[in-house]
Amino acid sequence: MPLAALLEDFTVYLAAERGFSPNTVRAYRTDLRGLLGFADGRGVADAEGLSLDLLRDWLWVATQAGLSKATIARRSASARSFTAWLTRTGVSALDPAVRLRSPKPGRTLPRVINRAQMQALLDHLELRARAGGPHELRDQAIVELLYASGLRVSELVGLDVPDVDLSQLTVRVTGKGSKERVVPFGVPAQRALIAYLERARPVLLAAAEEPAGSTTVGSVSSSAGRPAALFLATHRRRIGVRAVYRLVAGLLAEIPGNGPAGPHALRHTAATHLLDGGADLRAVQELLGHASLGTTQIYTHVSAERLRQSYQNAHPRA
Repeated sequence: MPLAALLEDFTVYLAAERGFSPNTVRAYRTDLRGLLGFADGRGVADAEGLSLDLLRDWLWVATQAGLSKATIARRSASARSFTAWLTRTGVSALDPAVRLRSPKPGRTLPRVINRAQMQALLDHLELRARAGGPHELRDQAIVELLYASGLRVSELVGLDVPDVDLSQLTVRVTGKGSKERVVPFGVPAQRALIAYLERARPVLLAAAEEPAGSTTVGSVSSSAGRPAALFLATHRRRIGVRAVYRLVAGLLAEIPGNGPAGPHALRHTAATHLLDGGADLRAVQELLGHASLGTTQIYTHVSAERLRQSYQNAHPRA
């Protein structure tokens, strides 16, 4: 079977059997299309031609092109998953990627906004919401919920109205691998959500009404009974990841600090502030939806770094 056809079967396997999200499947497909294009340039058209030397050459070319260690590591992982699947399904007799190695991606400390800066940002959003219209109320609710719950931006934009329990102050989230978890949020986020749902969303919803019987993908409702999207965009559909990224990046642009200024900075900030306040590491792991405790431990490094900087600034013998 041609490699291109095998790749399509593999992506179906990732989605149907492994339960990977569309974004993850897309990332695998992109990496492996690059590998298949490289293999084709070497005259390789079937699975048996995917040798260890070819895989190493593919990664070496990417390294020479200046790709980051993280990208090389991701490509290596995609190739290993693909060749392991080829072997497991009997397409290949041996797995050539068993001995494939890749550089460990360097782990950098995530950007964290300090409490005073975060409070100033939230105060600014509240003033905007009081004086503004439905979009300002929506923006306040989005940022309050991101910071209160530590949600990924993809999880936030996927929320439907029934997912939010305003009486219990919890939100039901579908995370990576289609795993569901229930995440708490605080009273300020509750107030912002109530204001949005009562005073802003109905206005946006009225503007989004479509003819009876419509089943447009991505619309806020349909005759098929799909749940209503929680956060609506100006273009009368569920708000998208890019729109939320632009919102948060714009708000963080004036705040000093290194690192990405998108919604993930609010997730990092929420986790770090929880640990600084004495939260248990495993509780933070569950809240964030991390499969591994090791992923959550990066935030202990952030707290330790902040402590070290405070010590050096304040202690006379530092």
